[in-house]
Amino acid sequence: MGPDPAQQSREIPASAEAKAAFLLRMRAKGIRDLDVLRALEIVPRELFVPHRYADLASRDLALPIACGQTLPEPFFVARMMEALKLKRDHRVLEIGTGSGYATAILAQLTREVMSIERFQTLAVEARTRHEQLAIGNAAVAWGDGLAVPPEAGLFDRIIVQCALTEVPQRLIEMLTEDGVLVMARGDAKAGQTLWRITRDAEGKLTEAAICPSRFQAILPGLARAL
Repeated sequence: MGPDPAQQSREIPASAEAKAAFLLRMRAKGIRDLDVLRALEIVPRELFVPHRYADLASRDLALPIACGQTLPEPFFVARMMEALKLKRDHRVLEIGTGSGYATAILAQLTREVMSIERFQTLAVEARTRHEQLAIGNAAVAWGDGLAVPPEAGLFDRIIVQCALTEVPQRLIEMLTEDGVLVMARGDAKAGQTLWRITRDAEGKLTEAAICPSRFQAILPGLARAL
């Protein structure tokens, strides 16, 4: 006689059940990209939140992190990844590393990720987490995301993890042909929208609204710690 299915289900670790429920919620909310879903499954979100919030990591909640910043809800991270239309050979620039969670997701989906974080504390902590996960194709730099040096080169995709009032020309110039920039635009009064901006071979820009967003405004300069 075979094993009791009910007994088998009770033997599944709670973390595995939570992960399965987490992925089902992502699919129910409309995330269809199988590579994105696989990356969400691989990267342990609980590693990227303060320990006291670890039990909430598998829920679709935005959570506070160090330096007064916020880790967006997983669904929003997944929407950004889908909007980027990532490919394995892409080189990606991320402005606003935060905890490093989205950086780790990007690293699962692309060839190379360069992430810039203005808070030194967050940059150091993100690097440590990536080392724990043996992520070797993502580099986190402590720097000003509004002043990316020209020697950084060109990127197939750029993602901005904070809100701007307009599209920075410098970021457009850093896109390759057919490059894509995903960023939030707007303010607290008028509201924010996440946009997908595509640059064609002639430099023409095409914009498409993705969804409402609630990013904090981008801040210039550097900050060692808070």
